[in-house]
Amino acid sequence: MRSTSSALAAALSLLGVACGSGKDAGRIQASGHVEATDVRLSAKVGGRLTRFDVMEGDRVKAGQELARIDTTDLELLLAQVRAERDQAAAELRLRLKGTRPEEIAELEAQAAAAAADRDGARRDFERFQALLDRGSGTEKARDDAKTRLEVNGKRLAAAEQALERARTGFRQEEKDAARARLGAVEARIAQIEQQIRDAVVTSPLDGVITEKIAEAGELLAASAPVAVVTDIAQPWLTVYVGEPDLGRIRLGQEAEVRTDDGQTRTGHITFISPKAEFTPKNVQTRDERVKLVYKLKVGLANDDGLFKPGMPAEAAFHAVEPSR
Repeated sequence: MRSTSSALAAALSLLGVACGSGKDAGRIQASGHVEATDVRLSAKVGGRLTRFDVMEGDRVKAGQELARIDTTDLELLLAQVRAERDQAAAELRLRLKGTRPEEIAELEAQAAAAAADRDGARRDFERFQALLDRGSGTEKARDDAKTRLEVNGKRLAAAEQALERARTGFRQEEKDAARARLGAVEARIAQIEQQIRDAVVTSPLDGVITEKIAEAGELLAASAPVAVVTDIAQPWLTVYVGEPDLGRIRLGQEAEVRTDDGQTRTGHITFISPKAEFTPKNVQTRDERVKLVYKLKVGLANDDGLFKPGMPAEAAFHAVEPSR
């Protein structure tokens, strides 16, 4: 009986050790899904998509041209605005240079002719006034001569003012207005040239085309998406851990990531959420009930392309002993 009891006690002890070793208290496990940065590519201008040669799954480089929008209308508009720019530039040069000497000479001749007419009208008026004073003239002749004198005097004043303006040149306000018109046209040209450049869709990063939204020949609105490029070189695994485990992990800590086919890679914790949230329905935790958890991101190296967005995986962390 004693030997039987001893054997039973030994068996129970071994069973207890085996049961206790089924859960490693120094190891934290969590499951989640792989995610990566997605960028939706679009053209800032609308128009017909004339070229779009890439296919889903193609690898692209940062700065690589992927698609192009037809710019025929923009180029025609640019030619028109450039002509307006040349006209505005000519007007500015004219105002800065001032009146030509030939025009000034012509105005001087007109002023001299107006002065001669005024002098002749004055002599006629004086003569008719003298005749009227002697009683041999008429008041009507005298009044007509006076009217011609006043008209020629005003014509002379107008000619002298025109000559003065020509000699002075354009006012500073007129020069500033011409300069402003030229600046506005040049700004319009820069805007159209930028729209032509915006008609070319380039990749902002190295990645893979994971979705092709449009096809060549389609008429697209401004900012309409054409494709999605994914940065699969720098994915991360999003997992959730419970509050009791949060104090035993650290930012930058290594993690062992295992896929469903058994392959493992080493990652590092790059993000720990500062606030708790309810467990997402698609995440399995050790407790089969809803509870508050904290989100973690585990950065992954993906040189061989093992990790793909949406892939499920598990992460294991070695618990860090809290400082006392």
